[in-house]
Amino acid sequence: MNQDERTVINVSMTTAKRSIWVTFTKEGIHKYPAALTDPKLATGDWDDVSFLGHPHRHMFHFRVGIDVFHNDRDIEFIQFSRWLQKLFGDGILSLDYKSCEMIADDIYLNVAGKYPGRNVVIEVSEDGENGCTIHYNNS
Repeated sequence: MNQDERTVINVSMTTAKRSIWVTFTKEGIHKYPAALTDPKLATGDWDDVSFLGHPHRHMFHFRVGIDVFHNDRDIEFIQFSRWLQKLFGDGILSLDYKSCEMIADDIYLNVAGKYPGRNVVIEVSEDGENGCTIHYNNS
């Protein structure tokens, strides 16, 4: 490798965007009230999902990524994960009508308050099957 190639590589490494991510799961109960009456959801046919209008249980899976600014990590994985999980408290989550997207927004508000000015990516899924990914960009 010649000097020019080394310079390009060094610039790439020093300007690279770095982030960490953590995952965790929490048991929760929620409902989708509109599913009981919205004709697009309560179809009475093969695609009927009116049952979602009643409280039902999921294992909610979370993956939260956040910018870090150097290789020694200014946010430590385990501490970040523990802090996020503590936001939900102990026991079964009672999420009422909240969708995965609403839950992600709630998490983001807390993360942005503690770690302002960072890009954050949050995934929330029901049982690891269906969910959302939201990219919150701050730069």
